Amino acid sequence: MMKRIKMWILAFRPRTLTAALVPILGASALTFSQTGSWVWQWSLLALLASFLIQIGTNLVNDAVDFMKGADTSERLGPQRVTQSGVFTTKEVLFMATVLFALAILCGVPLVLEGGWPIFVVGLISVALGYGYTAGPYPLAYKGLGDLFVILFFGIVAVVGLFFIQTKLVTWEAVVLGLQIGLHATVLIAINNLRDMEGDRKVNKMTLAARFGLKFGRYEIAVLSLSPFLLGIFWGFRSEFWAFLLPWAALPLGVKIVKLVFITEPGREYNRFLGMAAGLHLIFGILLSVGLVL
Repeated sequence: MMKRIKMWILAFRPRTLTAALVPILGASALTFSQTGSWVWQWSLLALLASFLIQIGTNLVNDAVDFMKGADTSERLGPQRVTQSGVFTTKEVLFMATVLFALAILCGVPLVLEGGWPIFVVGLISVALGYGYTAGPYPLAYKGLGDLFVILFFGIVAVVGLFFIQTKLVTWEAVVLGLQIGLHATVLIAINNLRDMEGDRKVNKMTLAARFGLKFGRYEIAVLSLSPFLLGIFWGFRSEFWAFLLPWAALPLGVKIVKLVFITEPGREYNRFLGMAAGLHLIFGILLSVGLVL
């Protein structure tokens, strides 16, 4: 029993869950910065819904990539439970469905508070969580996965929670969401560059598979470093701590870019994934602290 629980946790990909955590943290900090208060219950429910949607997306990805032949015994990335035979595709997809359903339940109070815009956003988020790798037009197989993450684990997540808390949509929320979304996408870009050759064999045309190694490396560089430049926005808004504090994470961002440029895609990129998750979390925390200050 304990072994199965551990394997489910592995399937959830806990190291990537910063993608769900950081936008909620940032939106809550921005709310406090702009209004002097925040409702922690809305942030908690949004966090739970975000976690559940991301984990559900990960599980669908696990099962469907195996079904389509993208995950084989030659896989370079971390162990996938469907490919390794720990769980069947039916078990994994059923668990994903349960988690998506729980995400919808968590979203009901948020919809009641935020109205129809939150209903639309939540519905699309759940649908695209499934459609990331499954359905008639799987985003990850069409090179749209990166854009999905920027939008839904960045701009939409931040603007959505900020709207629930304040009933406002501001440029501050959009820029904050873009900064967070760009860093979240570094994980996807590294993962896709590592798996580029295997993805091409099964027609999974991620941006790296479509445009090649050089493009993939420069994409990671832009995604890693542009959030720091976007921080100039906070300087113009006289949010000087929000501008200054995140720069402390720059050495880690530069290190990731350097390593990607000097290392051929392979299992070593799994270490870079952990570093990218750390960059996303550290930058997000520092930016959030800066906004509160």
